[in-house]
Amino acid sequence: MPISNQRIAEHAFLRPMYEDAYYPDRVIDHGRAILVQLCERIEAERPSDLAALYALTQAATEEFNALEAEFEAAGSEIETVAREVIAEDFWFVASAYDFTDADVETLIATRDW
Repeated sequence: MPISNQRIAEHAFLRPMYEDAYYPDRVIDHGRAILVQLCERIEAERPSDLAALYALTQAATEEFNALEAEFEAAGSEIETVAREVIAEDFWFVASAYDFTDADVETLIATRDW
């Protein structure tokens, strides 16, 4: 399903990670796919409130938790810079879908990175 939100469609997810050789592109690609799938779910399910949005973002966060093993296998990890970049993109997604009052820590509350 193509993304209909123009801000999302034009956004380069995880760009700072792609610009840093420490993070392998093939693993970042999986992270980017998680964020795109989150956007697709938001557009399909149209969460009506923050609780519904948080359920979607926290499920996507759990997918990032599983991605940590791929980073480690590639000699990398989700460390401070990656944590910030990922969190910023979750906030970007929330704000692009007009959930500007979302709390970034609640968006990614299920993280273990």
